[in-house]
Amino acid sequence: MAEQNPEAAALQEQALTQARLRRQRWILAGIIVGVIVVVAVVAWVVYRLLQNPGTTANIRDIFIIFMAFESLIIGVALVILVIQIASLINLLQNEVKPILAATNETVNTLRGTTEFLSENLVEPVIKLNSTVAGLRRILEVFGLMK
Repeated sequence: MAEQNPEAAALQEQALTQARLRRQRWILAGIIVGVIVVVAVVAWVVYRLLQNPGTTANIRDIFIIFMAFESLIIGVALVILVIQIASLINLLQNEVKPILAATNETVNTLRGTTEFLSENLVEPVIKLNSTVAGLRRILEVFGLMK
């Protein structure tokens, strides 16, 4: 029974791989058909526009107006973007920079405090403890303390 499980798992994995491959082929076929349809529609539109120059001129004029309006909208969006970037730079210079400076000062103060405590409190306590432990061991060796 234990030998059948790896075989079943291998068969299941193979079936999943085949299903993925089949799905990828369908997607690729759909993309190819879509590209062919788009090319056909563009060719048909160009043909129809070449048949009637008056309609083509009207569509061209409408398209030019649309592009001018789009350029206007993009210009407004760029102005808004520049204003927002200026606001962000102002925020970084006037609010974030002082916060970082204060944080850096605090870290330096803490570093100094830890060095002071290490030198003046921790080291003497460790030395005292080691001295007491040494004395205790000497007294144990001489039998004066148990």
